[in-house]
Amino acid sequence: MSFPNIPNITPLISVTIGQTIPLLLSSIALEELALAHILNAEAEKSQFVLGTLDTAVTLSPGTVSLADLLAVNASVQRTLRDVIKKEMLLEFKFENVLDLIPLTEPLLLST
Repeated sequence: MSFPNIPNITPLISVTIGQTIPLLLSSIALEELALAHILNAEAEKSQFVLGTLDTAVTLSPGTVSLADLLAVNASVQRTLRDVIKKEMLLEFKFENVLDLIPLTEPLLLST
């Protein structure tokens, strides 16, 4: 999977105000992509334990106990709770970036 290209930023940062909004939106998008990968991994974890994931490795029914299922479920719930928290922070960040757009529109159009 490829990632979006972000301009090469050297230690001597020379980013114009007009370039900041696309960079901020790119950072939000990359974080959202990372969260999507985490959600997919958690879904695959649950599918693997339940035996519904299509892989070469399988668990025999005797090796998965109710305690194992509950432990995996608790782990997935904790991870999902953390993802939801991060999503809320990203929403706030996104709203803040959207608030910047009217302030910088003349600068965006000139660059």
